[in-house]
Amino acid sequence: MKKEKIKVFDTLFDQYQHMGVTPEFHGKESNFTIFRLQEVFRELPFSAETSRLNFFVFNFTKNGQGMYHIDDEQYAIRPGCFYFTNPGHYRSYTWTAIEDVTLITFSEAFLKQYVHPHIFDQFPFLLAENFPVRNMTEEAFAEFERIYTQIHKEYVSQSLYRNELIGHLFVVLLLKVKEYFWEDYNPINEGNRSSQIVKRFRRLLDGHYRDVSSGKAETVLHIQDYADDQNLHPNYLSTVIKTKTGKSIGTWIMEKNMAEAKSLLRHTELSIKEIAYRLGFNDPAHFSGYFKKNAGVTALAYRKGN
Repeated sequence: MKKEKIKVFDTLFDQYQHMGVTPEFHGKESNFTIFRLQEVFRELPFSAETSRLNFFVFNFTKNGQGMYHIDDEQYAIRPGCFYFTNPGHYRSYTWTAIEDVTLITFSEAFLKQYVHPHIFDQFPFLLAENFPVRNMTEEAFAEFERIYTQIHKEYVSQSLYRNELIGHLFVVLLLKVKEYFWEDYNPINEGNRSSQIVKRFRRLLDGHYRDVSSGKAETVLHIQDYADDQNLHPNYLSTVIKTKTGKSIGTWIMEKNMAEAKSLLRHTELSIKEIAYRLGFNDPAHFSGYFKKNAGVTALAYRKGN
């Protein structure tokens, strides 16, 4: 029997469209969504097929029941619990009861643009590989509820500064998650050898592009450079990254390039030509074509907010 190919979704909109579910997304192009699951899944039980997601997921279950599968792990979803998923993992779930459940999804690009360009320095747990469902007391859950309720209020608003307001509120939410669950987080103690390879690659990738963005690095790294950093053959590194995350190294580098390009366009006075050179493009015209292909708009239009 032929094994069914696992589907990969870049946004929650893509996943739900595939599932035939149509919740109301407010500005889906912002790469951020927040909504209540009870307004979406009205016929229960509901099961989602296994897929790989290229975005982050925060789930706050005030009152609901179900099962959550992440890679080879399985967790029960009960009232008062929180779970977190980052990009690249196998994920599926089943809901048997939903009375009050809030789901938040967001992309790395959103974090970089509206929260902080060096988001993973302050919140390294966002790159964590192991994140079991966490249960909270009513008092603790109420603290989170006040924050995500305010985020939802801004999400459905018509404010010109909606994403900026959400970004600031999201910092509060991340700090609260860090306070309750990850103050003792130590990435060195987490995961097997393949997990460590992925973590080191992602940290070098993020740190290098931080240097690129600030002008400290004059050249961009290539696959061979990332392999040399861990004394690995590039083919082996590529295989591990693809197997563990569902994305090739080339895709990781492209996405990081785009995230940094967008940040530089929006937050600096560098010319498009200077940005192109900083990101390793010898020909600004090549950068312009690359940016439009991956962003859907020209670099100039993006800078102007179009």
